[in-house]
Amino acid sequence: MSDDYLWDGSGEPDPEVERLERLLATLRSDRPAPELPENLGLRKRSVLFRHSIQLAVAAAAVVLVIAGWFLLRRERPSWEVVSLEGTPRIGSESISASGRLAVGQWLETDSSSRARISIGIIGEVHVDPNTRIRLLKAGADDHRLALARGKMHAAIWAPPRLFSVETPSAVAVDLGCTYTLEVDEAGISLLHVTSGWVAFETEGRESFVPAGALCKTRPGIGAGTPYREDASEAFRLALTRLDFEERSADGRLVALDAVLAQAEKEDAFTLWHLLSRVRAGERSRVFDRLQVLVPAPPGVTREGVARLDRQMLDRWWDR
Repeated sequence: MSDDYLWDGSGEPDPEVERLERLLATLRSDRPAPELPENLGLRKRSVLFRHSIQLAVAAAAVVLVIAGWFLLRRERPSWEVVSLEGTPRIGSESISASGRLAVGQWLETDSSSRARISIGIIGEVHVDPNTRIRLLKAGADDHRLALARGKMHAAIWAPPRLFSVETPSAVAVDLGCTYTLEVDEAGISLLHVTSGWVAFETEGRESFVPAGALCKTRPGIGAGTPYREDASEAFRLALTRLDFEERSADGRLVALDAVLAQAEKEDAFTLWHLLSRVRAGERSRVFDRLQVLVPAPPGVTREGVARLDRQMLDRWWDR
């Protein structure tokens, strides 16, 4: 609602204010103002003046009540923060036991402090030392934090996509899970899912990270390809080169060869992501290797996958 509506009726009214107006409308007087003679006596004029003042005071009181109610409604939502160790800070205030983190405020821990944030009634976040985190939204259908640096552990028991965390290079969207998310000084993020699923999103590019898997991001590039936590070091390094480092055709082929050669059946979800991320000329090689690990279901063809047919990709994902 526009604040001006309370004073001069301009702007869009709040639905609750409209409801109050409808309830009070029955008390409104329709009678025209009386015509007063010019020679009205001084005493009568004084009485009318007093009545006018009383009416003005009463009207002002109604306006103040409505305005106060409106301002209370506009109070910023906040979440409870409990100090687990040391003295975390909310803005410039240190908290020794507990405090409230309002929308727009930063929570910071130093090297000797930790904290717990209650995410309304849908979960909680444990904040490690040397972490800076901000509350962005606390609405009924959108709970959002921003992790600028440091490490946090989230446990969420809510329907998918109610809770998310922004990082400098991607957004972690909860799909019902527990996970750890960390951001280093360069803005590089690492997501580790321990139960359920998390979607790591960057401008339309999405990585689905299942329990037991990790996913990296890089500023300017976004989310990389997810991989299982017990993948070999050689597999991880080759995938990192393919996602973030190799730009020449020869370098990419070498990195892709290493990923495909070392991929096992448990890495099928990684290769599925690669289908839409490698260049068109490299896609058939990923198709062939994935076909060996997890054969495509009936109706999913090489030609359809080559053109990234969404329905075919989804059916293979389900398999």
